Amino acid sequence: MGMLLKGGMVYQDREFVRADVLIRDGVIAGIGVNLPEMDVQVVDVSGKQLVPGFLDIHTHGAVGVDVNAATAEDYEKICRFHAAQGTTGWLCSVLTDTREQTLWCIEEYKKWKSVEHKGSRLLGIHLEGPFLSPQYKGAMPEHLLQKPNWELVKEYQEAAKGEIRYITVSPEIDGMVDFIPRLCDLGMRVAIGHSGADYDTAVKAIANGAAAATHTGNAMRLLHQHEPAIWGAVLEDEKVCCEMICDGRHLHPGTVRLIIKTKGIDRVVAITDSIMAAGLPDGNYKLGVNDVVVVDGDARLANGGSRAGSTLTSGKALENLLSFTGRPLKEIVPLLTENPARLIGVYDRVGSLEVGKDGDLVVLEGDCKIAATYVKGECCFSC
Repeated sequence: MGMLLKGGMVYQDREFVRADVLIRDGVIAGIGVNLPEMDVQVVDVSGKQLVPGFLDIHTHGAVGVDVNAATAEDYEKICRFHAAQGTTGWLCSVLTDTREQTLWCIEEYKKWKSVEHKGSRLLGIHLEGPFLSPQYKGAMPEHLLQKPNWELVKEYQEAAKGEIRYITVSPEIDGMVDFIPRLCDLGMRVAIGHSGADYDTAVKAIANGAAAATHTGNAMRLLHQHEPAIWGAVLEDEKVCCEMICDGRHLHPGTVRLIIKTKGIDRVVAITDSIMAAGLPDGNYKLGVNDVVVVDGDARLANGGSRAGSTLTSGKALENLLSFTGRPLKEIVPLLTENPARLIGVYDRVGSLEVGKDGDLVVLEGDCKIAATYVKGECCFSC
């Protein structure tokens, strides 16, 4: 039986139009008016807005589960939590770890992929490291950081069967600028971050294929009028997507507005960078090998006080973006849907509501609160 979502305002071509959405066999089969109602479950979504499912391409966990220690069953817990936040697809972000533990994480990801599940879907893996700068390591264990290592990264991608879609590197590391094209050849989209790179080095990295900046403005050398550095390079170049953590802590609302104004709507990707504390009260948690303390929702390393991810969710990021910018919903939606999908190479399947694409969508009501989440036409959350 199919699913017919009837009478909503559907997001298409960056506008909202009144239409019905028909989903069969997990795929959008029709968008329009007076669609056939035979052999379908009809759901009245009148007065509500239908947008593509949110995609979170940088998250380290939620609801008590840390990606670096997550089993296949643990991934399922995160998937169900994410669905309640409007996230229909995500990348599991593996923090810099030992070779053995990273390979273990990859195996657990593959186990999750091999069984049926509910909730949001894992769309691949994000490696945050290990080719990162010690000076801007953030929560990365310094003793595990290293220079470009072809055999290691090739082993990881072969183990993942090509599903490492995204990797964060520091361009100033010796040999990294010339290593970026090799990472691209492995099928990875490269982001630059955790970096003190100067402007010229960052520009060379972008010319060699770096496509994004990891949590822009955080764990990176800041812009100076005499030395724009990596931040200036990624803001200036129209090809680069800028990740943003829009929790009001990592970036001031004015900075959020500035990045969007500078980059344009098409080149900003909203991420959560969430850790296992997302969805849980303040307390003591882990991020990879690190001890983290969360106070008033703010996650910081227990031994140093620097920020260690966030407790943000995609649904809250949407609310914050609307509040911070004053822009209409139709302008903000791409930051959580189309832009991340294009960046990691899955826009042919998700990221917009079009016939032939997966039936992944979110129903919003009132002040853009999440009323329901559908993954491949299955209702995974309903308030």
